[in-house]
Amino acid sequence: MIKTYIISEKFKPMEPISLILTALVTGAAETTAGSLVKDIYQNLKGLIKHKFADNSAANVILEEHEKDPETYEAPLKKKLIEEGIDKDKEVIKKAQELLEKLKPEEAATGKFNLTISGDVKGFVGDMSGGEINQTIS
Repeated sequence: MIKTYIISEKFKPMEPISLILTALVTGAAETTAGSLVKDIYQNLKGLIKHKFADNSAANVILEEHEKDPETYEAPLKKKLIEEGIDKDKEVIKKAQELLEKLKPEEAATGKFNLTISGDVKGFVGDMSGGEINQTIS
């Protein structure tokens, strides 16, 4: 059975890995933010560092990503996924919190709203509408 779902233009949630990477890039680039935003960014980065505790290469990539996000986005994404950080509720919540402070207009559309529970499967993307065909058995 194939079902087609129409996604509205206003519903543009991000997948968790994109949410985390966007929060890291945006938080690092924000030079005029107040201390609350800087604290949230440091907390997010600290959580990820803690999750990478036994992986010094991943921590180096995280630090280098802050300086050069374009070059280190793919390696950081790979490490976040390998360590399961893209499914970590605490990290996702902190990334959401940061982006809600930095991008309130986008947060108001629900773009950063993710509910993670149980085993995470499937795809949630930054979409601009259209159709999704999914086979449900």
